[in-house]
Amino acid sequence: MFNKKTLCRSLAALTLGVAAGSAFAGPTLDAIKQRGTLVCGVHTGLTGFSAPDKTGKYAGIDVDYCKALAAAILGSADKVKYVPLTAQQRFTALQSGEIDLLSRNTTWNSKRDTTMGSVFPGVWFYDGQAFVINSKKNPKVKKLADLNKASVCVETGTTTERNMADYARANKLSFKPVVFEGQEATEKAFQSGRCDAYTTDASGIAAMLVNLPNRSDYTVLPEIISKEPLAPMLRRNDQEFFAIARWTIFALQQAEESGVTQANVLRMKAESKDPAVQRLTGTTGEIGKGLGLDADWAVRALQAVGNYGESFERNIKPLGLARGMNALWNKGGLMYPMPLD
Repeated sequence: MFNKKTLCRSLAALTLGVAAGSAFAGPTLDAIKQRGTLVCGVHTGLTGFSAPDKTGKYAGIDVDYCKALAAAILGSADKVKYVPLTAQQRFTALQSGEIDLLSRNTTWNSKRDTTMGSVFPGVWFYDGQAFVINSKKNPKVKKLADLNKASVCVETGTTTERNMADYARANKLSFKPVVFEGQEATEKAFQSGRCDAYTTDASGIAAMLVNLPNRSDYTVLPEIISKEPLAPMLRRNDQEFFAIARWTIFALQQAEESGVTQANVLRMKAESKDPAVQRLTGTTGEIGKGLGLDADWAVRALQAVGNYGESFERNIKPLGLARGMNALWNKGGLMYPMPLD
């Protein structure tokens, strides 16, 4: 018979088990620490977000996130293996365990958050879907309604195709989607004249145009037809890794808010009397301990890539995009770091 003494023993054992379990990393974090490398799924080549240079070295705001996370967990921004993935490949790579996380301009939506065994730690870049045309070939097109019955190049395996169909239906328009696999193939098809227009995230269009010698031939139409909160994507199997991934985002945003930069982080750690800076840099509080990391986890992340604003200036500003929604909350934007206590 299950008596009170047995119940007490069981509850005590359960409490000890939970306490012991919290001292160990989950499966993803444990694998990262054992191999000594963070495996990060990135875009095959999207300027400003993740693209290899002539030497094969990856750069971009999504790459910066991987570097910051590796620095926080493993002590070095160099301990990242980048796996380039197409839109169609990315989710399988994450689900199969080929990569530890996806940092590849991926939209956070309900389907991906509830039906794919995945989770998003926070928004890294706010975007929206836009359309671009060759204005020399289509001089009369000034707005989306002028594209009625036109052909539109669109990449398969993205939310873009469905957004376009939803917008057309809601606005009694008819678009003729011409679908391609991969961003590069879609862009080349549009540039060669196979479609009247091309649609993708506004940042993707900016990334394409910045690399074109005849960029003045193209016009981005004024309508933004969707919300595209782009976020890192993790498997839903590791609360410890999720917490580190989430608070790395907030740490880089808080650093910008507090004036902590890549260049001054060590001085700020030594001299600042601001409680928020002291907690961020680990001179007070136990944020690192709560994450299973040491006190300097955020300092290393900032030394690796700087604060969020520095990453934006380095990677996104050259595309000609303003901060807009990606500004801090106290500068008119949506970036709102949760309090570091």
